[in-house]
Amino acid sequence: MPRIASLLPPAVARRHHLLERLHREGTDTYRLLHGIAEGAPGVTVDRYGGVWLVQTFRGPLPAGEVEALQQAANQALGLDLPVVCNHRGRPDPDAPAPHQPTAEALAERVCHEAGVRLPFQARHRGQDPWLFLDLRAGRAVLRAAAAGQRVLNLFAYTCSAGVMAAAAGATQVVNVDFATSALAVGARARDQNGIAAARCTLFESDCLPVLRQLAGQPVQRRGKHVPYPRIEPQPFDRIVLDPPRFAKSPFGTVDVVRDYPSLWKPALLALAPGGAILATNHVPEVSAADWHELLRRSAAKAGRPLRDLQPIALDADFPSFDGQPPLKMVWATV
Repeated sequence: MPRIASLLPPAVARRHHLLERLHREGTDTYRLLHGIAEGAPGVTVDRYGGVWLVQTFRGPLPAGEVEALQQAANQALGLDLPVVCNHRGRPDPDAPAPHQPTAEALAERVCHEAGVRLPFQARHRGQDPWLFLDLRAGRAVLRAAAAGQRVLNLFAYTCSAGVMAAAAGATQVVNVDFATSALAVGARARDQNGIAAARCTLFESDCLPVLRQLAGQPVQRRGKHVPYPRIEPQPFDRIVLDPPRFAKSPFGTVDVVRDYPSLWKPALLALAPGGAILATNHVPEVSAADWHELLRRSAAKAGRPLRDLQPIALDADFPSFDGQPPLKMVWATV
């Protein structure tokens, strides 16, 4: 058995209890091999419902290695699923011949998390999968606290967190993202779960002007003629704040390393009394302790001191060397 494929059986064994729980909950999406912490840096193997997704971030794998991973994954879980390999590193003309997936493997399909139906396509116009598996533990916390609540999902991407909150009984969900194609996936997820569009809305916009208006703050922009949607301040009971590491727009800069408070303060101001924020930070060089202290200090300075701040641990399919994974998540209540 090729070297990387030989890593799958022990990786599956380490996930035994997690996989049992996920299957009971109606989840068929998870990571089988987190290569950087399990002996294959630059390689991940994920299940998304009825397909295996192999991603490479350094060098591409020979087609035979991909097929060996498929065979090992199917054998370990007693399945018979097709495989797609996506190389996300730099193109290399001297690399091995790329794996050629079948048409069946490339088709759009439905995967499930906690019984919620979510569209998935192994190859599409972007690079990132439509569902980020490492955020599962955060979505679970949100689901448990969503019933009867008003939810704002910022940097929503394909709206998985918002759709899952709506499926869990949220009375109002507003998903905000600038990407038309990502919101279209979110619309399909909403419709496939029978959620009324009026209860789970999709708002195509830069998140910064939306958030600042909801918080009752002035909108900053470069140039007087840059349009943005006008909305009234409105409180939300639950807010999902999942920003990218860095992004520039006419309305400012998102920089979670140097200026997380520029997002954190208006999010707190848009939060109803007793509300909670699911916040993330994906940057490896930012320590969890430093980030938590920043959130507490910024909240106090904004006049919305935190009653509680609970770190959310990643599930066991995302192991790390030292217990300090790049993705950090908190559930913060005011």
